[in-house]
Amino acid sequence: MPESSSPASVPSTPSAGAPVIYREKLWPNAWIWVIAAGVSAAGILVFAPISMAAGYTAALILLAIITALLVLSTPAITVTADALTVGRATIERRFVGSVQHFEAGEATAERGTRLNGLAYLCIRGWIDPVVKIEITDPADQTPYWLASTRHPDKLTAALATP
Repeated sequence: MPESSSPASVPSTPSAGAPVIYREKLWPNAWIWVIAAGVSAAGILVFAPISMAAGYTAALILLAIITALLVLSTPAITVTADALTVGRATIERRFVGSVQHFEAGEATAERGTRLNGLAYLCIRGWIDPVVKIEITDPADQTPYWLASTRHPDKLTAALATP
């Protein structure tokens, strides 16, 4: 899924000393893992004419590669007292404005027809709800961040606390 970087937001980790208020990893759903297993199993069909051992080996290697890619590409959302990190972008909390969450058709509209081309995106197709986080930094041309989340109420509440 699309993930872009915000120009004025520096990719980094949250402050080491600040306690974490909210943290969420956007892990793939079960059906993504089923598809990964199915694609891996296709390796058996491709290499079976050579030998079944080669087919099983190819399937295991494909499964290992797909699993590594899914795990390594799983973004996190972290809120501390000082900073907000969504995926690879981090911004100071003082530049976070209003926060809204959307579900179902409204979330689809936010990801589609109402999307601003300058917005920072960290969305995953297998997670329906999104949170729209206004960016108030005058040096940043990004109007807002749009992030998928399984817990929109908890994330919104974490960003509302000072």
